[in-house]
Amino acid sequence: MPDPGPSPLQSSLPAAVASFGAHVLANALAAGVEAAAGAGPGEPSPPPSPVPPALPVPPALPTGPPVLTPAPVPVPVPGEGAAAAAAAAPQPSAALERILRGPSGLGTAGLHWARSDAPVAAAAPDAPAPVAGTPIPGLYYHPVPEPDPVRVEELSRRIKAWALDEVSLYPEDWEDQFDGFSVGRYMVACHPDAPGIDHLMLATRLMVAENAVDDCYCEDHGGSPVGLGGRLLLAHTALDPVHTTKEYAPDWEASLLSDAPRRAYRSAMEYFLQATTPSQADRFRHDMARLHMGYLAEGAWAQTEYVPEVWEYLAMRQFNNFRPCPTITDSVGGYELPADLHAQPAMQRVIALAGNATTIVNDLYSYTKELASPGRHLNLPVVIAEREGRSEKDAYLKAVEVHNDLMRDFEAAAAELALACPVPSVQRFLRGVAVWVDGNHYWHQTNTYRYSLPDFW
Repeated sequence: MPDPGPSPLQSSLPAAVASFGAHVLANALAAGVEAAAGAGPGEPSPPPSPVPPALPVPPALPTGPPVLTPAPVPVPVPGEGAAAAAAAAPQPSAALERILRGPSGLGTAGLHWARSDAPVAAAAPDAPAPVAGTPIPGLYYHPVPEPDPVRVEELSRRIKAWALDEVSLYPEDWEDQFDGFSVGRYMVACHPDAPGIDHLMLATRLMVAENAVDDCYCEDHGGSPVGLGGRLLLAHTALDPVHTTKEYAPDWEASLLSDAPRRAYRSAMEYFLQATTPSQADRFRHDMARLHMGYLAEGAWAQTEYVPEVWEYLAMRQFNNFRPCPTITDSVGGYELPADLHAQPAMQRVIALAGNATTIVNDLYSYTKELASPGRHLNLPVVIAEREGRSEKDAYLKAVEVHNDLMRDFEAAAAELALACPVPSVQRFLRGVAVWVDGNHYWHQTNTYRYSLPDFW
């Protein structure tokens, strides 16, 4: 729930935070940000935080599974392998590390990152040729603890039951692809602070539904840019209901069950509405409208066989990206970032940069998969190669640089906002978004069913 008291961001942010970027943060740190943040090398260990509030038990949907009692939040254990692989990597300043880890002191223990304390990993450009499941050499990322296997198993079981029994999402011959997506491991890695399986299911249903819309409307399983706008608009009404006349409302309601993507959207959104506030639901709808607009832009370029300029492609990817997933991190965590704080330009920049960076991760890890697929798939390396006249290898390495710039800008913007607005819900939300960014990379790196790296090293 929202934290009591007036918001420090209801007026404009301090002038020092008006400009973003790594160089601004570096200058601020050099000028004494450590003192302003009240952080020091000898900080005492904070006391245990209160147990997160339990998710209200929603009324059962017509064919819904039984509601489980939320499980206790697991204590993450840093992965030894990831830490060893990162040991020789360049490390950010100690001050930035402390800011990103969050505040210490009375009442702050429950707000801390679920990241590993291992150093940032960035493989050397001349690293040995990678094998499947290894991180991209030179990519800037943070290792995360292995997801809790108990949660992964239970979440995987429940999401498959939902997909099969409640919404009839896919035919039997797609089962291996559903299993290979490893969505349970994905969501547990991205939301380690979720109070229980019910909270994780909120994000997992929405993720699976979004993927079904992408596959069935845009991509592999019958998707096409022809007529895409009409299909997306009707699917969006499963998230944002139509208010029409009594005469025509039954036709619209019947349409929500007419295909698998709409059935999945409708069911996932009903569960989400039962567990969240109207503000959180409206925020999610807005971000899904952004996503659908990005789908339309990419579809239009495919129809006209247009290869966008690099800046145009990056603009499209700010909409056709993962943004709806990290933006619900508070819903999955069992609390709420108030609407006025979410809407602040500084917070919007953080969320946008997080979405942009995670989406370029997808471009990089799915590169060989898309090259092997029928037709021409736009991704950042392909666009850079075409528009800047680079070889495939040079274009790919340039795309890695673009990702790294976005990641550093994201972390700088998040650190500045965390200093400017020490409100608990803001601090926790910023850390939740960053953990989602890290978990997203972990899933892409380790999902060898779907992804393999090009032989560029």
